[in-house]
Amino acid sequence: FADLGLSQWLVDTCSALGMKRPTAVQRRCIPRALAGEDVLGIAETGSGKTAAFALPILHRLGEDPYGVAALALAPTRELAAQLAEQFRALGAPLGVRCLAAIGGFESLAQAKGLARRPHIVVATPGRIATLVKDDPDLAKVFARTMFLVLDEADRVLDVNFEEELRVIFGCLPKKRQTFLFSATMSDNLRSLLELSGNKSYFFEAYEGFKTVETLKQQYIHVPDDGKELHLTYLLSKIKDDPIRSAIVFVSRC
Repeated sequence: FADLGLSQWLVDTCSALGMKRPTAVQRRCIPRALAGEDVLGIAETGSGKTAAFALPILHRLGEDPYGVAALALAPTRELAAQLAEQFRALGAPLGVRCLAAIGGFESLAQAKGLARRPHIVVATPGRIATLVKDDPDLAKVFARTMFLVLDEADRVLDVNFEEELRVIFGCLPKKRQTFLFSATMSDNLRSLLELSGNKSYFFEAYEGFKTVETLKQQYIHVPDDGKELHLTYLLSKIKDDPIRSAIVFVSRC
């Protein structure tokens, strides 16, 4: 990571977190982001895309730690919450303040948190647009925002978020860096990057759809009325394997 041009405190943080060497998407995108370019990164899940945009943002934040430096949008509150945690972990030595503005939590408390101008705001499009529409003065907190991030950008740019994105983009300064990261490519991503007017860099780590080589995938066909039972059994067997944690994805909670 030292060869990428990052501040020494970030290099040390990466080492402390067990990030020994940059992945392909990090190695290719971080220097271009540090150079002030917009970045569109396409890489498979588990390839380290989050650090590819979080590290340049934190590097810049260390030089100018005032106001909301970055707004990062994610399509779901679960992804936004994970993203916020990664910003906090990577930015811990700097004392980074990160607000997660997502559904399922008290909006008034989030509005107050936004008014205090945290360094990083991670949000779902719907929640941040609602906060700004309910209190137009909150738009002023983004007056000096240097970075806009769309994580899982193909999903954030879905037509369902069109109205919310219009509100959000209207709050941001035109002079900013835009980082778009996704596992899949779409015409909307290229179009948005071209509209920014800034010098941009496009990185695609692979062709077609695939996951990281270290991922073991299994498909189990079970009767519909037996899914929960089978899932419970599989989770109970985790303790017999060298697995420390598990994530269960469902269509709704």
